[in-house]
Amino acid sequence: MQVHSATDADATALRRAFGAFVTGVTVITTGGPVPHAMTANSFTSVSLDPPLILVCIGKGAVMHQCLSETSSFGVSVLAAEQEAAARHFADRYRPLGLAQFDAVEVTPGEVTGVPLIAGASAGFECEVWRAYDGGDHTIFLGKVLSLRRQDDSAGLLVYRGQFGEISSALQGVSV
Repeated sequence: MQVHSATDADATALRRAFGAFVTGVTVITTGGPVPHAMTANSFTSVSLDPPLILVCIGKGAVMHQCLSETSSFGVSVLAAEQEAAARHFADRYRPLGLAQFDAVEVTPGEVTGVPLIAGASAGFECEVWRAYDGGDHTIFLGKVLSLRRQDDSAGLLVYRGQFGEISSALQGVSV
């Protein structure tokens, strides 16, 4: 076991420690004349009333500028079989703009028209509600405008940088 103080932990050690937390995988999208998407695992529910979610975006990411300039965005919670979509939108060398969506099927959101990944376990259309400084990231709160959900879809997970899915033994367990 390696032990680091918070002050001497390098970025790699910190990233590896954070990676020990199993999380779902999402694709964050913006629409408009120059749509954009990125794979992210920093997503969580915040509030039921009002319905709020959050995403954390690195300040150097293209998505950071996109979210700073738009009023709406989408979140697609990827299904277990959508690892290729996760890898596609994580690829820094993919085409940008509308062309980046050629390799992945998307459907427009019903309220804002923001692209949502077809077949995702869940999809949310949100309006940017607040933004907060979070060190080298910005925490964007989104007010949920619409949602869609697939009841029979297992989610895509990431653990220590590796993709996986919820065991079939856990499917159907309600929390």
